[in-house]
Amino acid sequence: MTTHYADGKMLAEVDQGIGLITFNQPEKRNAMSVAMWDGLTQILDVFEADDTVRVVVLTGAGPKAFVSGADISQFDQQRGSANAQLEYDRLTSAGRAKLASFPKPVIARIRGFCLGGGLGIALQADIRIAAVDSEFGIPAAKLGIAYGYDMTKKLVDLVGPAHAATMLYTGSRFDAHEAARIGLVNRVVPDEDLSDVVIEMARTMADNAPRSLRIGKMVIAETLKSDPKLDLIRTEVAGCFDTEDYKEGRRAFAEKRRPVFTGT
Repeated sequence: MTTHYADGKMLAEVDQGIGLITFNQPEKRNAMSVAMWDGLTQILDVFEADDTVRVVVLTGAGPKAFVSGADISQFDQQRGSANAQLEYDRLTSAGRAKLASFPKPVIARIRGFCLGGGLGIALQADIRIAAVDSEFGIPAAKLGIAYGYDMTKKLVDLVGPAHAATMLYTGSRFDAHEAARIGLVNRVVPDEDLSDVVIEMARTMADNAPRSLRIGKMVIAETLKSDPKLDLIRTEVAGCFDTEDYKEGRRAFAEKRRPVFTGT
């Protein structure tokens, strides 16, 4: 069953352990409005609390865009000055923070335009799979604006400072193969195979132990920090060995069958 948020511009559904979030404004190439950020926050809250959701997939409605950026029609009203921009940041910060700290694996299924703030959303995913017809770019310099620390840090962590500089300074668009070459996306697939590839990967992940996924995501994040929480990592990793899922994993291996993990 599909649940509607933000007057239908954000959609959510759950199927076989996968939570699917759809940016649903195809008439504007899925450009993000403030209301859509609110909807994203609400969906992520629901998916985090739902133990049946093991993996989340982000996707855009229609074939033309993942997310083409912020809804520019709102710029004059909501981002027309420095003070207005601060208010816009406040209104959208909950969604950005929720996506950045979401504890379950997130896959971005990208087709079409993935630009500006839309690329910022994709950067917060753990894995990015792109259709061959995708286009990427950060056109901030062409609009006379700039991106702050969080998005730029994620970009530099993925592609390095030289490629980040090229993207930010030129504002140019580039194709999926170039995105893969510089490390921005994990994989490029034919357009017609995109959904099958992403769902197969998501189901593989959803079949694995939820605690292992959560800790794996946490440890990856900590490795990127200058002061990682090593004591927390040691505690979380050690705790795996006292779980029912670890027992089930050992039994399944011995019995040559697929494990059935419960998250306990």
